[in-house]
Amino acid sequence: MTRKDAATLVAAMTLAEKADFCSGADLWRLPANKRLGLPAIMLTDGPHGLRKQAADKDHPGLTGNLPATCFPTASALASTWDVELLRVIGVALGAESAGADVAVLLGPAMNIKRHPLCGRNFEYFSEDPLLSGKLAAAMVHGIQSQGVGACIKHFAANDQEHRRMVTDVVVDERTLREIHLRGFEIAVKQAAPWMVMSAYNRINGVYCSENDWLLNQVLRRDWGFQGTVVTDWGAANDRPRGLEAGDDLEMPTSGGINDRRIISAVERGELAEEALDRSVGRVVELVLKSLKGQPSASPPDFDAHHALARRAAAEGTVLLKNTGLLPLSPASNIAVVGSFAKTPRYQGTGSSRVTPTRLDCAFDALREMVGGHGTRLSYAAGYDPEQSGPDDRLISDAVAIAAAADVAVVFVGLPAMYESEGFDRTHMRLPDQHDRLIEAVSEANANTVVVLVNGAPVEMPWVDSPKAILEGYLGGQAGGAAVVDLLFGRSNPCGKLAETFPLRQTDVAADQWFPGSGRQVQYREGLYVGHRHFDSFRRPVLFPFGHGLSYTRFRYDNLHLDLDEGSAFHQRVRFTLTNVGKVDGAEIVQVYIHPASGTGPYRPEQELKAFRKVRLAAGESRDLQIELGPDAFAFYDIKLGDWAVAAGDYEVRLGASSRDIRLRKRLVLNASDQANPTSTENDRPVYRDGQLIVDDVAFASMLGRPVPVPEGARPFHLNSTLSEVASTRLGRRVANAVKAQFFKRMGGGDPATRKMIEHLVDDMPLRSLVLFFGGRVSFKAAEAFTAVLNGQYLKALRLFVAAARR
Repeated sequence: MTRKDAATLVAAMTLAEKADFCSGADLWRLPANKRLGLPAIMLTDGPHGLRKQAADKDHPGLTGNLPATCFPTASALASTWDVELLRVIGVALGAESAGADVAVLLGPAMNIKRHPLCGRNFEYFSEDPLLSGKLAAAMVHGIQSQGVGACIKHFAANDQEHRRMVTDVVVDERTLREIHLRGFEIAVKQAAPWMVMSAYNRINGVYCSENDWLLNQVLRRDWGFQGTVVTDWGAANDRPRGLEAGDDLEMPTSGGINDRRIISAVERGELAEEALDRSVGRVVELVLKSLKGQPSASPPDFDAHHALARRAAAEGTVLLKNTGLLPLSPASNIAVVGSFAKTPRYQGTGSSRVTPTRLDCAFDALREMVGGHGTRLSYAAGYDPEQSGPDDRLISDAVAIAAAADVAVVFVGLPAMYESEGFDRTHMRLPDQHDRLIEAVSEANANTVVVLVNGAPVEMPWVDSPKAILEGYLGGQAGGAAVVDLLFGRSNPCGKLAETFPLRQTDVAADQWFPGSGRQVQYREGLYVGHRHFDSFRRPVLFPFGHGLSYTRFRYDNLHLDLDEGSAFHQRVRFTLTNVGKVDGAEIVQVYIHPASGTGPYRPEQELKAFRKVRLAAGESRDLQIELGPDAFAFYDIKLGDWAVAAGDYEVRLGASSRDIRLRKRLVLNASDQANPTSTENDRPVYRDGQLIVDDVAFASMLGRPVPVPEGARPFHLNSTLSEVASTRLGRRVANAVKAQFFKRMGGGDPATRKMIEHLVDDMPLRSLVLFFGGRVSFKAAEAFTAVLNGQYLKALRLFVAAARR
């Protein structure tokens, strides 16, 4: 009845009330309508923890948040490959949100890791859409089981921070459907999230917040999405056009400016009132859904949630290398090196920053672990945790304690200054101080373990030096204790990489087109993202997708494929898995499909199509079954406008990683006659001289149209960024003034936050000033400013006069 009730309420609204309901009342809350009995509800940040600002806060600052459990970030959670664990974490997130009277948690974030340098990769799950979609769906189920809505984001192709508010992603439809939209499709169809957040960027020239193809056709018509679409904060461009395209809710408030634009557009016949009613109805339905209330439950159990965060951090940590050193003995004399051991870096910087309920540090956990064993525990900082500049003395101190110890455990990684929302990394290396520290300590002590603290892949020129490497990612508030559990065998490592670790940045297929030129980025790599690229062209990698070691070993046997008689394409994959080691453990079985021959258009060498996490006691053997539906063999047929399965030979591959295939078996599919090849040799990328070659002819063939020319920076307009207008003296003065305002409002005291704010403001378009300053600056005034910058002084005068009259 919620939809019918919402329609009744919308019918009783005035035009002004409808316009009001399409925009936030402030930064976090939707408007109330007391006349109709609709209260204000609250949306607030996630995705790996609740970031709710205190009641007296109404600004985009990162401080003053209520304490909440800080779970590992998505890069670590994805490495668990554990759908059930993600659901349970979602339940915890939903419970904490319900306890804080939050109606919708803004998460999970699920953009594809197209390039390791994306500054927000720590907040995204994977380079693989299937893994991203399954994990996101599980988290959404968990959150919404508590009567709280989830909002998947950022829809779509928001795969870099550089100029994210204006950049135009030029990409072909097949790549969109198979790579960048597929995870969202899985989450929408399997979990029915209450909300989807439209991204800042454009796709093929159209802003996501007003992209009718993306929102109305793909999301609603093709996938059946029934919920509410909300803009990313400040992403609304042309608000009436956005409503026509199905973007229901603008956040935050525009101070009434966009309300007036909506009313005017309806009155002039430029926006159909039926379109407005549809969007208002979806927002009202969201409010009514939230009013049904959360299930009766006791307040959140923060101690239990901390224990859950510790388990998640342990299961998301990946043992990359181990030549017999791990697990350690508590009786060893241990040198602990690295500031991150005492000053944990446990989450990213930006809108996802959580104020934890408590915080474990690795050094304290180590001291507790070895207490009573007569162990000598020494410590050296090794580097400054914020800047990590060169410092020979700190390295000398670390070498001295390492040389005197049985084992050296070195905590290194990326300081917050290196990766954050708002800016991309400039290279894939660790700080030079960290690289030098690892080499020096490894030379001083042959028994060296490296623990990495980072949100995304890094180059490892020192990979051969230490005996063991643990990838801890950003492990949340309990990450320090979880790493110690793994070092000493209290937990058995079972995490596997959800992204490829390349040998070097230039090996990444998208590297030559990242982050783009001017205001445009071209996805010329097509389907060749992550393991699809490296496996197709047999490129060497540092660590492959799906890689992760254990303190036990698993054997795969007896692969059988059974055709389900009820479906021409439904296969049952049966096999036996045995834990042949001496300790209990968990294995992540990965199923890849290889198109052997005669299978339609070009496809990657193999693609992940199913996975399962299996826990086995030492010596235990189990017969297992994994289902493969038609989507496991399908490609997106552009001519057909739908998914299709091509007839031909396929190979089903079972592996412990994309490069560790244990079993394989061929099968023949007699597919539908309507599956037609949709590519030519021109749009089949070529690999030559160690690089993917996609020239203009090939890319135009992929796009089905000429390659668009990137926009120039001049003349200035409302979507010119502050960094672009700063090329003029007046523009530079305005940009500096805006930065000063943002520093004041967001409370950015630490260097990483200040750097993030600087980049956010630099990439902000002029029209966002109207929205972020709550209507104190009008669109007319902003247009007048651009006219002055363009030397159009008479036009500027007319616009200033018009702005003053409003």
